[in-house]
Amino acid sequence: MWDKEHGPGAWIVQRYADVAAALRDPRFSAARAARWVNSSVSAPMRDELREFKRILSRALLFIEGNSHGRVRRALAAGFHGVSLQQHAPTITGIADELLDAVIAKATLDQNGNASVTFDFVEDVARALPARVIANLMGIAPEIQPRFIAAAGEIAAFIGSPLPDARRVFAAQDGLLAIRDHFASMLRYPVEVPPHSLTARILRQRDGGTLSTAEMLAQCCTLLFAGYETTRHLLGNGMLALLNHPTQWLALQRAPQRLPIALRELLRYDSPVQYTGRRLREDVVVGGQTMRKGQLVILDLAAANRDPSRFSMPERLYLKRDEGNHLAFGHGPHVCLGAGLTYLEAEIAFRAVMQRLPNLQLAPHTPEWQDNAAYRGVASLPVYCSLPSPGKQPIPVNLTAQDNT
Repeated sequence: MWDKEHGPGAWIVQRYADVAAALRDPRFSAARAARWVNSSVSAPMRDELREFKRILSRALLFIEGNSHGRVRRALAAGFHGVSLQQHAPTITGIADELLDAVIAKATLDQNGNASVTFDFVEDVARALPARVIANLMGIAPEIQPRFIAAAGEIAAFIGSPLPDARRVFAAQDGLLAIRDHFASMLRYPVEVPPHSLTARILRQRDGGTLSTAEMLAQCCTLLFAGYETTRHLLGNGMLALLNHPTQWLALQRAPQRLPIALRELLRYDSPVQYTGRRLREDVVVGGQTMRKGQLVILDLAAANRDPSRFSMPERLYLKRDEGNHLAFGHGPHVCLGAGLTYLEAEIAFRAVMQRLPNLQLAPHTPEWQDNAAYRGVASLPVYCSLPSPGKQPIPVNLTAQDNT
């Protein structure tokens, strides 16, 4: 389908088989960063965005061929197997701290029943991945909020089909702030936490695998990418579960099914809605001839609900086992941090099931963020009744509600 809403126009590919094939096809180029940024501003302003384009053009998301393989191999060890599982205790500790803080807000009604109302997105879905990725990258807690705000500016740019100059310059400011911080860290490598992902990337530079510029580009984009997808999986996933209380209860009774359930949550409401490619040569897809140089939007969300691939795709079915979704992409550019996202989500949802089993939606309409590429709830008010403190110890400061 040809869509004129994307600047000079773009092809939109939605069928699962076509999207998956395009993600594997080297004729669909991911090396589009500079042209994408330039399309957001007038020609006289493009020179002011040189550094932004340089960083993005070196990031794993936007490089191809031998360079892509080399950089991906340099980073991959930190996101798989034993290296990934080493982070589980840290993630578990952060999840427990966040739920401690939630439960500490509980109040007693006039009958002595404890309950808590809170915003799941604000208190858990945003907070957990923000703290996790900053911790893994070795960023001190006191400056983490600044970098999460910067990540938000980058996400707003990436998620806008037609970003304006204000948005692209805000994204550049955010990316340069992150770049400068990592550059400062790397000037004093003894201050880089030895088990952090930043230290691992630094060793790749010192070993000659990555240049300093490549290393900084990966640090910047890992911080951003490691936050956005996970927070939307947590927020969207929790909303889907609470909208399907029978399945939510069944999952609590069989938590060993959580890994399969997470795959279904990602398919059902994909955090990343689409990804873009630029054609290296003419290509025919579904009988349509797409010309060299044209932009192609690969609609991951639509592919994940393709009825030719998934039975009753509009239905959430946590036991679904029909093969791979495309929420993390596919082929050479499949999301490097998918394993970390799965690990965070599994730990977070297990913690919620154990400590807030009675969680339900509060009587408020969830708010969705305004972002075409990253679909996520901006606010998710929830309510939970808690066990009586006399029956089960809870780390909570209970205060009587004012019933006057």
